[in-house]
Amino acid sequence: MTHTLNDGSVLPDLGFGTYPLRGEEGTAAMVSALEAGYRYLDSAVNYENEREVGEALRRSGLPRDEVQLATKIPGRFHEEELALRSLADSAVRLGVERIDVALIHWPNPSRDLYPRAWRALVRAQRDGLVRTIGVSNFTAAHLERVVDDTGVTPAINQLELHPQFPQPEMRRTDSERGILTQAWSPLGKRSAPFGETAVAEAAERYGVSPAQVVLRWHLQLGTMPLPKSATPARQRANLDLDGFQLGEDEMTAIAGLARADGRLFGGDPDTHEEM
Repeated sequence: MTHTLNDGSVLPDLGFGTYPLRGEEGTAAMVSALEAGYRYLDSAVNYENEREVGEALRRSGLPRDEVQLATKIPGRFHEEELALRSLADSAVRLGVERIDVALIHWPNPSRDLYPRAWRALVRAQRDGLVRTIGVSNFTAAHLERVVDDTGVTPAINQLELHPQFPQPEMRRTDSERGILTQAWSPLGKRSAPFGETAVAEAAERYGVSPAQVVLRWHLQLGTMPLPKSATPARQRANLDLDGFQLGEDEMTAIAGLARADGRLFGGDPDTHEEM
């Protein structure tokens, strides 16, 4: 299964999150992920691991066009020229001539510069520095602002999304605009619902792990999860999702784990600032 984006690009159904993998151990974990079959590595300037991502690709021996590398522009570079420079610097650190996917990391609305960063991404795509452009942690209002400003709709909106925070409204908004929703922290990190009845019973029923159940839930929602694991066995298991299908009742039960305070750290895009 793959995702065809509104710009015609095609992404795999699942990617590999690289935060906070750094240094030699981080590079080794990414190489292991590529060897397991991942073909999309999600990074960011603020993860401080773009060099490791590029090195992992080179060590893997895989052809450049078989692996997609993604990065994100941080808030301190939202001015248009700074954003373009950030993208150029990211390309150097990744060791590529063209970045496959570039996103705005957070809108930082109190500074109100994210439309300028979006204009920079539109320019970078037009000039060939970036193939696919998108955003991360954008609300419906943020999306409307950048689309109205440029006439260009993001191809991706990467959101915090897991069973305790399933974001049905934003998933619907993205879908209506033809935007792919990617999921960061798709398993819920320390709040992972692996012991919850809805997840645990499905795992037992299908003979899979609770993590596989949650990732399968994401795939059936139509989102692209970005799980991270430095453990080779878990990396392989997180990719092995084709042997079972959740029923409608199971999908509903997992979505029913949603909590009003389900965010992992209070990262509300209307108030959270990340430079």
